[in-house]
Amino acid sequence: MYVYNITTNIEETSEQDWLQWMQNTHIPEMLETGKFLSAKMCKVLVKEDMGGVTYSVQYTVETKEALEAFYSEDSAILKNKMNARYAGKFVFFETEMKMIDKQFSAKN
Repeated sequence: MYVYNITTNIEETSEQDWLQWMQNTHIPEMLETGKFLSAKMCKVLVKEDMGGVTYSVQYTVETKEALEAFYSEDSAILKNKMNARYAGKFVFFETEMKMIDKQFSAKN
């Protein structure tokens, strides 16, 4: 299992619109590619010197091959949609991670 993480810093003036768009449009479109099993969105609770608000979206993917297929088939299209809507209002970076262990509390 792998995690494809996208950390985005969005200008405060665009934050609410971006959040709504992410939750109602972008994340569902990512999941509709059929490459990802789930998505989790988190707000990063560190104040950035550069300003803005930072979020992390983590997409779980079964295989490295599925992630590579996403890069070659879907990534550019989905990134272009975000750039068209929020050009100059965000910065982001991507991280790939391999899941080593997953545990749950007995309370869950």
